[in-house]
Amino acid sequence: MLELVAGSLRCEVVPELGGCVAGLWREGVPVLRATPSAELQSARASGCYPLVPFSNRIGHATLHWEGTDHPLVRNNGDEPHAIHGVGWQRPWTVLEQEGAMAMLAYAHRGDAHWPFAFDCSHTYRLRPDALEMTLALTNQADRPAPAGLGWHPWFPKRARSRISFQAAGRWEMGADKLPTVRKGSRGLDADCAFLDVDHCFDGWDGVAHLRDEALHVRVRSDQTRLVVFTQPTRDHVAIEPVSHVNNAVHLQAAGASAEALGLRILAPGETMLAQMTIEVEPAR
Repeated sequence: MLELVAGSLRCEVVPELGGCVAGLWREGVPVLRATPSAELQSARASGCYPLVPFSNRIGHATLHWEGTDHPLVRNNGDEPHAIHGVGWQRPWTVLEQEGAMAMLAYAHRGDAHWPFAFDCSHTYRLRPDALEMTLALTNQADRPAPAGLGWHPWFPKRARSRISFQAAGRWEMGADKLPTVRKGSRGLDADCAFLDVDHCFDGWDGVAHLRDEALHVRVRSDQTRLVVFTQPTRDHVAIEPVSHVNNAVHLQAAGASAEALGLRILAPGETMLAQMTIEVEPAR
């Protein structure tokens, strides 16, 4: 476990468990879902983990790419899809740690979980009022490959938790948890306690607010898509900046443009970047 401290913020990172964040606290108040690092068995139970080299689901765990079907591993229990990439289930290496900064790396050489080789670095920088994260992924395969990046942070739903952000559209979800159709949407401004949502929003302006009686959290990112997931029975809300729409590789294979979906196609040796900052201040 790596501990980063800056001002009133403290962050714990667990490289061995997908490079996840076990917790982020401001003066002892959880900013992210907090699980003691010694008790973590999977990044899925952590406060935040990286989505590498794709976010959300690839339908029925089959990658349709350049005329070939690549079977993928169903990596989330009984769910029939591949979910959240491979980085969250692999150990990461610590390349550097100094003060309130740490850089991790993961090298993927192609396997049943994802057929294309890539390298990825993940940099954490803790400031007195924010946690900054940067992902960089380079295609190491000998041919063009699809790629995507993002994060899956979980935030506590405390008394009067309210989420708000602006967007241009929302992808509706079918019973199989895959997107069906895009509809216009202005985003969300809602009380989290009664919110039932599991959607990808596009045209996001890059800022999402989460306010409650303890904290005001801003999620900022250079990505233009945001997945939001919670239900009234859950005590946390996921606010996930991502580079592409859910199941983008299948939607692209069905005729949608990669650009409209946010799906990157990286040439051999090409790199893509993504950045997210979680800003924290006391409630006013």
